[in-house]
Amino acid sequence: CSSTSSISRGEEKTSKKFPSLSLVLALCAACIGGTFQYGYNISIINAPTAYVHDFINQTWKERFQTDISEDVLTLLWSTIVSGYTIGGFIGASVGGVLSVKLGRKMTLLANNIFALTAALLLGLSYPAGLFELLIVGRLFTGINAGVAICVQPQYLGEIAPTSLRGAMGMGTSIFITGGILSGQVVGLKELLGREEYWPILLASTCIPAFLQLLILPWFPESPRYLLIDKGDEEGCKKALKQLHGAKCDQEWEDISQERNNLAGLTAKKPWELLRDRSVRWQLLTIVLLNAAQQLNGINAIYFYADYLFKQAGIPSDKIPYVTIGTGACECITALTCASISFVLLCLVMLLLFLFLKDASPIIPYLSMACVFAFILSFGLGPGGVTNILTTELFTQTSRSAAYIIAGSVNWFSFFFIGLVFPFIVIGLQQYCFLVFLVICFSVALYIFLVIPETKNKTFLEIQNEFNQSPNNRAASRADGVGTTLLSTSSI
Repeated sequence: CSSTSSISRGEEKTSKKFPSLSLVLALCAACIGGTFQYGYNISIINAPTAYVHDFINQTWKERFQTDISEDVLTLLWSTIVSGYTIGGFIGASVGGVLSVKLGRKMTLLANNIFALTAALLLGLSYPAGLFELLIVGRLFTGINAGVAICVQPQYLGEIAPTSLRGAMGMGTSIFITGGILSGQVVGLKELLGREEYWPILLASTCIPAFLQLLILPWFPESPRYLLIDKGDEEGCKKALKQLHGAKCDQEWEDISQERNNLAGLTAKKPWELLRDRSVRWQLLTIVLLNAAQQLNGINAIYFYADYLFKQAGIPSDKIPYVTIGTGACECITALTCASISFVLLCLVMLLLFLFLKDASPIIPYLSMACVFAFILSFGLGPGGVTNILTTELFTQTSRSAAYIIAGSVNWFSFFFIGLVFPFIVIGLQQYCFLVFLVICFSVALYIFLVIPETKNKTFLEIQNEFNQSPNNRAASRADGVGTTLLSTSSI
């Protein structure tokens, strides 16, 4: 293209500042039964912990005429909780495959089968007297979340115009935090947090699933999937007009150019992507960022928030309400993206907590502020960007496989930190979060040195800019596909 056309194209990309109403509603329809469920099912399991323990003990006593041992009870409860992460790993593994076979939209709709099945099993566990249904139900909620976190960001990234891709991708983060906050609120004793309501609380995961089944069918499939994967030009044009309005020529041009560059190529399998040297740095980037998203300490905060607040001296009857503050902090950050000064606040409060813990009655509340600041700083960066970046760094034929790899790393890291963090606490005690500081600093340095800016750039432009690093140019020359993409994208 000539420089003049490139300039006009850049101007057109930045001209759209606000999404259409249809695009916003499509985002909400995709997220309410997607990553909202992910966040919701992370938080609702905390409120009925004591009641589920009593139910397991009661069921065990009825079967074997003896109380359950503390070790077996802990094992069963850990299995119920960790079943979510195991299911998530399974869901991430199959989500990318389903998104290629069924399409992004149809995969999201079909994914509600797992949520509805989980709600049925969880709700029936108490009246049936079978705590095993809790284990299977949590496994299904994890599968639902794993598929959603893999497919929903793809759908949002592919329906958004280039200039709004980042803003649309933030829907993933906003609805995750909204789900966490909603689960914390619904789990209060004033709502469904009482003993007689805990099966209903766990089964309430069916509500977002029903909402998505009612709303999402009114919106189109991903235009990129329709044109590049299915070759449906009319369907693509119709979807673009519904999502972006009559003026969608630029989006059509970008998708057509990507289709021309990928002509003759088919969707890659994860193992094929791992062997492709032309995307080596992109793969390394998403693996590191998805691991860091779980290993930066945020889930240690969520897993052990009650313990941390109790150790800090917060009254036990106030802890459920303070815990809601953790969800509110991340939700507000996802919506507003405040200042990096929260990171400095976190460090200051941590020092106060470590060295002045017993010196003043205000220290418990300063430590609470430290936890909130930590969550706010997470929302400013990895909480909102990681899933968007996975969409942006890969073209259509590689994207689904990239999400399988990224999702698998994410869920494995999720499971790993839940398993290992108690031992880190035992070993390092009050210095346990220094491990996360090292991880955060290392990944921040990698991001600064390696990852290019992706704002207002097409997927092909991002890929070509990645290939400008010396190491990647060598990989591209060694791989015919990388060279072909580079040469055809300049036409």
